[in-house]
Amino acid sequence: MTAIPQSIDGVAAMLAGQGYVSSRALATVVFLALRLGRPLFLEGEAGVGKTEIAKVIAAALGRRLIRLQCYEGLDAASAVYEWNFAAQMVAIRTAEAAGGADRAKLKSELFTEDYLVERPLLTAMRPQPGGAPVLLIDELDRTDEPFEAYLLEALSDFQVTIPELGTVQAPEPPIVILTSNRTREVHDALKRRCLYHWVDYPDAARELAILSARAPEAQAALSREIVAFVQRLRSEDLFKKPGVAETIDWAKCLLALDVISLTPEVIADTLGAILKYQDDIQKIQGSEAKRLLDDIRKELAPA
Repeated sequence: MTAIPQSIDGVAAMLAGQGYVSSRALATVVFLALRLGRPLFLEGEAGVGKTEIAKVIAAALGRRLIRLQCYEGLDAASAVYEWNFAAQMVAIRTAEAAGGADRAKLKSELFTEDYLVERPLLTAMRPQPGGAPVLLIDELDRTDEPFEAYLLEALSDFQVTIPELGTVQAPEPPIVILTSNRTREVHDALKRRCLYHWVDYPDAARELAILSARAPEAQAALSREIVAFVQRLRSEDLFKKPGVAETIDWAKCLLALDVISLTPEVIADTLGAILKYQDDIQKIQGSEAKRLLDDIRKELAPA
């Protein structure tokens, strides 16, 4: 287990050591979340590195990463715990076959830790080797408001309640990271319990540094072209702008094809790595791709 950094620069260095190039603002809010033990709420477009920050913190600190992937209809049975009904039925049938089963005793035995199936929220409240885990509650905006309300207990007191067993409280609060793609607004009551940061698309210099960290085998000239082209794409009227994740994926695709420089033909063949909607692909293919490429080459010429 690695000690929590004692400065903003220390956090930035810790993240950089895992290949995550952060802005000063992000490093600051991560430092405060770690120092104050507050949950960190990250909002932003998909693919800008919100989920990755939790993975990087867990890896850097040597903590276990526990991920709760949110979806519509998520409830306590899926997020906190459920009972192993199959095992309970076997125990009931076995007791019945033996005859003379004490119903009260059997009932008390069925609802014990032996038949409890732990889900991410409950697991995060348990002691973990190496210290408190990193709990990633990913894409919270996909859930329903009732589940948000349920989270209030967990994030207020770092505890969950199991009616049959009582309250389970974390001996050491987990490091909590919540993410949202902002497909809907998350309730203020939940946000008030967190430190907040909007993760935006990086500027060209930081995106180039990110690409250099994640795809170091790419030649510098190709990396500059990739970043400049993606940055230009984000200024176009697209249904879904490419994130940093798509920039990295595209670079790796181009490397796999032994590409050393962008051409309109290469861009047309690999647009599916950075654009995920056919309307966007059709808009950029052909003469538009050539126009964008010519523009960025003019911008990069002095470099």
